Amino acid sequence: MESRNPVFGKKMFDRAREDLIGSGAMSLGGTVHKTFILLLLLIGGAAYTWYRFDQGQDVYGIMIAGVVLGLIAALVTSFVPKIAFITAPLYAIFEGLALGAISAAFDLEYPGIALNAVLITVGTLFAMLLLYVTRIVKVTPGFRTGIIMATLSIMLVYLFDFVLGFFGVNVPFIHESGLIGIGISLFVVVIAALNLLLDFDFIEQGTRSGAPKFMEWYGAFGLMVTLVWLYLEVLKLLSKFAKRD
Repeated sequence: MESRNPVFGKKMFDRAREDLIGSGAMSLGGTVHKTFILLLLLIGGAAYTWYRFDQGQDVYGIMIAGVVLGLIAALVTSFVPKIAFITAPLYAIFEGLALGAISAAFDLEYPGIALNAVLITVGTLFAMLLLYVTRIVKVTPGFRTGIIMATLSIMLVYLFDFVLGFFGVNVPFIHESGLIGIGISLFVVVIAALNLLLDFDFIEQGTRSGAPKFMEWYGAFGLMVTLVWLYLEVLKLLSKFAKRD
C-alpha cells in the first residue's frame, strides 16, 4: 500500500476508511473521471498564461503565484484529504498557471518543445497504464522499494542544488546538456514514469480496501502531482537535446 508519491500513504487510507459511513466507496472509474477534470483545469490555467505570454504581457508574477499557491493547495490536500474536492481543483488551476508560463518561455527559445513534452508525457501515462493493467510490470515490494529510494535520492539532490543556488553554486552536470547531463535527465524521467505504476497500484488497493468516496479526488490529485513532475522533467530533457543542435 505504500507509494513514492508524497501525497499517498497507507495511513491516509486507513484514516479515510473511518469516514466511509454515509459517503459511499471510492471507485476506480470515479478516480479516473476526476483525474480528467483536474487535467482539463490544468490545461485551462496553462492556456491562460500562455495566451498572456503570447500577447507580450509579463506572466512572471502569475508563474510565481501559481507555484506558491499550488504548493499551499498541495499541502492542504495532503493533510486534509476530506476537502480534496476543493483543494485538488485549485491545485490543478494554480499548477496550470505556472506550467503555462514555464512552457511558453521554453517554447519561445525552442519552438515546438512544449507540444513535444505534452505528447511524450501523455504517451508515457498510457504506456505505464498499459504495462500496469496487463501486469507486464508487477509492482512487487522490491520494485516499490527501489523506486522509492531512487525518487528520494533525486529529491535530495534537487534540494541540495536549490540550497547551493543561493550561493551561486550548482550541483555538477544536472543542468548541463552534455552526455552526462542528458543521461541524468533520462534517468529522472524513467523514475518519474515508473512512479505512475506505484500510484496506479496504490489507487487500486485503495478501491479494494473500501476507501470513502472523497478519496477519489485525493487519488486524482496524487496522479496530478506525478504527471506535473514528469512533464517538467521531459521538458528539461528535451531542452538539453535542443541545446546540442
